[in-house]
Amino acid sequence: MHQSSSAQSIYEDGSYLESNPDWHAADAPYKARWIADILNRNGLSPATIVEVGSGSGEVLVNLQRHFRSAQLTGYDISPQAYAISKGKTTPSLSFYQGDYLALDTPGPDLLMAIDVFEHVPDYMGFLQRMRPRGEWKLFHIPLDLSVQGMLRGTGLAYARSVIGHLHYFCKDTALATLRDCGYEIVDWNYTHGAATLPNRRLRTRVLNVPRRLMRAANEDFCVRLLGGASMMVLTK
Repeated sequence: MHQSSSAQSIYEDGSYLESNPDWHAADAPYKARWIADILNRNGLSPATIVEVGSGSGEVLVNLQRHFRSAQLTGYDISPQAYAISKGKTTPSLSFYQGDYLALDTPGPDLLMAIDVFEHVPDYMGFLQRMRPRGEWKLFHIPLDLSVQGMLRGTGLAYARSVIGHLHYFCKDTALATLRDCGYEIVDWNYTHGAATLPNRRLRTRVLNVPRRLMRAANEDFCVRLLGGASMMVLTK
């Protein structure tokens, strides 16, 4: 993950690990399944996969189970993330500390940034640097902007102070950002982390009741109004 020095420090001095002790490892099996779902839906079985901002490494660990013949590699700028992930190396899975986009290496079949560019100060510069690398690119993007989120306000503050989000997106701005950076949108879908991921806060669990009811009638309207979702976007 490429950051400016001031924003980068929380990933290098241990501050981010202190706020997120498992580096979101508990969410990884669900994210890996969502990744496999969109790739399978589009008939893709990449032989080489690189994840930029691989964190705990658990997304790639779980993705191995879906793509057993693939060679997977994770990069993260954080020494703490690398310390967590390096012990998970296998013959088909490796991890490195550093900025992948600064390296002169052949691009993989699939380059992923899973919950990454919302943390990057120059997020459009990051995306523009990423676009030529690899044939396919896959993004998982938190959708922090919703009507209830804006009215309540505290959710955005939490996303910034604890999770490290510097930029906030809704579906339309996320897709427009990728297009503005030269990406071709091939496929996308919502992922409903509030209802699916473990260890959600009480307020989230309470809101999941009206979310489930409304989502059955109009998924897009539900996400815009009540939030609780991210989106998985496959691009070229």
